[in-house]
Amino acid sequence: MQKQSKGASKNLLHDSIAALDGEGVVSRDKSFCDIPVTDIKGVGPHKAGLLKEVGIETIADLYDYFPRSYLDRRAIKSIGALIEGEQVTVVGAVKRVIKQEGRPGRSRLKIQLFDKTGVLELVWFRGVSYFSGAFREGDVLAVHGRVGFFGSLLQMHHPEFERLNQEHGSDPDEEGDDFNLFHTGKIVPVYPSSEALKRSGLGSRGLRSVIKHAFTVSPPLFRENLPNEIISQHGLLSLNEAYRMIHFPSSPEMLDRALYRFRWTELFYAQLFFAIRRAFIQKNKGAVRFKRSGNYTAKLYEMLPYSMTEAQKKAVREIYRDLRSGNRMNRLLQGDVGSGKTVVAMFAMTLAADNGLQAAFMAPTEILAFQHFMVMQKFTEPLGLRAGFLGGRQQKKERREVLDLLEAGQLHIVVGTHAVIEEEVRFKRLGLAVIDEQHRFGVLQRKALQDKAENPHVLLMTATPIPRTLSMGFFGDLDVTVIDQLPGGRKHIVTRLCRESDKPDIFRFLRQEVEQGRQAYIVYPLVEESEKIDLKAATESFQQLRDELLPGVGMGLIHGQMPSCEKERVMEAFRSGKIDLLVGTTVIEVGVDVPNATVMVIEHAERFGLAQLHQLRGRVGRGWHQSYCFLLYETLGSDARERLSAMESTNDGFRLSEIDAALRGAGNVLGKEQSGAMTGLKVADITRDYHIMCSARRAAFEIVKKDAKLREPAHTTIREYYREHYHDKFVLADIG
Repeated sequence: MQKQSKGASKNLLHDSIAALDGEGVVSRDKSFCDIPVTDIKGVGPHKAGLLKEVGIETIADLYDYFPRSYLDRRAIKSIGALIEGEQVTVVGAVKRVIKQEGRPGRSRLKIQLFDKTGVLELVWFRGVSYFSGAFREGDVLAVHGRVGFFGSLLQMHHPEFERLNQEHGSDPDEEGDDFNLFHTGKIVPVYPSSEALKRSGLGSRGLRSVIKHAFTVSPPLFRENLPNEIISQHGLLSLNEAYRMIHFPSSPEMLDRALYRFRWTELFYAQLFFAIRRAFIQKNKGAVRFKRSGNYTAKLYEMLPYSMTEAQKKAVREIYRDLRSGNRMNRLLQGDVGSGKTVVAMFAMTLAADNGLQAAFMAPTEILAFQHFMVMQKFTEPLGLRAGFLGGRQQKKERREVLDLLEAGQLHIVVGTHAVIEEEVRFKRLGLAVIDEQHRFGVLQRKALQDKAENPHVLLMTATPIPRTLSMGFFGDLDVTVIDQLPGGRKHIVTRLCRESDKPDIFRFLRQEVEQGRQAYIVYPLVEESEKIDLKAATESFQQLRDELLPGVGMGLIHGQMPSCEKERVMEAFRSGKIDLLVGTTVIEVGVDVPNATVMVIEHAERFGLAQLHQLRGRVGRGWHQSYCFLLYETLGSDARERLSAMESTNDGFRLSEIDAALRGAGNVLGKEQSGAMTGLKVADITRDYHIMCSARRAAFEIVKKDAKLREPAHTTIREYYREHYHDKFVLADIG
C-alpha cells in the first residue's frame, strides 16, 4: 500500500471498496472454472503445457482466448462460376489423386475436385508426403483459397480444406454430420498462436478444433458480470451467448453483437473505475478553498504584453472555479505548442499567492524547468512575488537558500525538476502543484509531489495534444481543459519534406534568414540504442557546419550529455541573440522559446515520431515572422512517409495526434505510464470504439452518482465483478 501524508489512511479509496459488504466472489461458476484443458479431446500433457505458456489452463481460460480476426468463408460457389483472383469456398468430390515425384522440394500433389459444373485442381508444393495419404477418390471436400489459372485449368494452391464425409482418412478432430462445415463455408475465427503452438498442431486451425471439443465438455458457464437491467437497457447479448458467438459466430450480425457486448463491458468497467475514483476524490480529498483573487492576479493581467485568447481566458475561469470550490482540483490542461499554457498556469499560481499559499511547478528536464523559471521571473518580480529554482546540479549553497526560504514560507513559487520532490524539500503551506509534460513522470513521482501537503490542488499540463477519444479513455477521472487557439498574429509554419540532396538549397535559405536578423535550429536524431553514434554524428556535423557549410554564421552546439551549466550558457546565448544557429539533439524538443527563430531543419526526420516532429517544429513560429520547417530524409518506408506527409499537410497538433493514434495505437501514443485503468483491454479500442465508450461512460457515471459505493442490491453483480478485477488498481487510485 502507498502511505498517505500526515497520518492519513494508507489508502482511503482502497478501504472504501474493501469495506463493501460480502466476501470476495468469483465471476464464474467454480467447477466450470476448474475444468482442466486435459479433459478436452486431443489435449494431452504436452499440448496442455504449451497452452499454459499462453495463460490457458482451464476451459474457462480457453474461452477467454479470443480470436484476433475473422475470415468470411460463407460464399460457396460452383466451380463453373469461379473468377480468377477471388477468395472463395468450393464444395466438391475428389475425382483423382495425383502425386508427382521429383527432386527434393520439387514434388507435387494434385487433387482434381469436381462438381456438376466443372473441375478444380488443388495443388500442394509442400507437405506432399503428409497430404498424399489424406485423400482418396470419392471424398467430399469443402476447400477455401484463391482461384488462379494454369493455362486453361482452374487451380487453387494450398487451400484450407475440410472433409465433409467421415470415412477414409477422416480427421479425428473433424467429427459431425455431412456438410456441417467448420473451417470453411462460414465465418471462421483466426486465433493468435506462437510458433511452439503451431508446431504442435495448435495453430489457428488446431485451436478452433480444441475449442469446438471444449463445448462438448462444458459450454460457457460464466456468471453474468452485468445486471439484467443494463443488459436489457443497452440491448446487449447475455455473457455466455456472447462467448458462443465470438468463437462460433452464426452470422455477421451475431458476431457484431458479441463484439459489442465485450467492448461495452470492458469500457464500462474502465469508466466505472474513473467514476468511483472521481467520486472518492470529491468526497474525501477536500482541499483548501481559494476564497479570493486579489492584487497579484489583477496586476498579472494588467502587465501582460499581449491580449489573452478566449481559450486561455476560458481555461483560467475553469481553474478558478475549481480552486474556489473546496474540492481538490484534478485538472488536465492540454494545448498545442505555443498556445499559452504557462501563462494560464501563472494565473493559478498567483491566485495561490493571493490566498497565502505556495505553488510548485515541476518539469521533466532541467532545460525546460529553467526555461519556465526564467519566464516566470519576468512576471513574479514586478508583482513582488519570490520564485526559486531547484535543479539536480545546483550548487549546495544556492540550493540550501531556496530550501530554507521555501520552508519558511518566504518563497511563493518553486520551479524545478525531480529535485522538487526530494525528501529534504519542505513547504510551509503548499496549495497548488503544477506538473508540466505530465506524461513524462511516473505515477509515484506525481504522488511524491502531491504528498508534500495535505491534498494540494493539482494541475497537469501537456503540450502533446490528445484526441478527445484518448483523453476520455486515459484521463476519464480528470477534468480536461483544452486551449485550442494560438495567440493572434501567429503565421502558419511552412513545412517541406526534402531529400538530403536538397541540403545546399536549404542552407542557402537559412543563411538568408540569418542575414535578415532571424535565427535557426538544426536538429539531429538521438535514440537510446545508438546514443554514442548519434552524438558523434551531431558533433562532427556541427564542426562541418561551422567550418565548411555555413562559415561566418554564429552557432552553438547543445546535447543531453553536456553539463547543465554549459547547456544553459549556450541556451542563454541563443535566447539573447549572440548565437544565430543552435545545433542540437532532441534536448530542445520542448520548452525552448525564442520568438526570433524562424527556421527549423530536422535531419533524418524519418527517425522521429510524429509527436516529436510536431514538438520540434513548435520551436519556430512563436513570433511575428514567417517560419519554416524542413524535414530531411535519406530513405522513406511507408510508415515514415505517412508521418512526414501528415506534417506537411497540417500544423494542427490535435489532427496530428489523431493520425498518430491511428498509426501507432492509443497506448503507444501516450506511453505506458498513462495506461491507467485502460490497460488490458482485450477487445475494445478507445479510438475505434468512441461511441461505445460514451455509452458505457454515461451508464457508469450515472450508477456511481446514485450509489457511489455500489451498495444497492441492483448493483451487487457490478460490485462483485469490480472488486475481483479492479482490486489491484486501488493502491495508486487516488493519485492525480
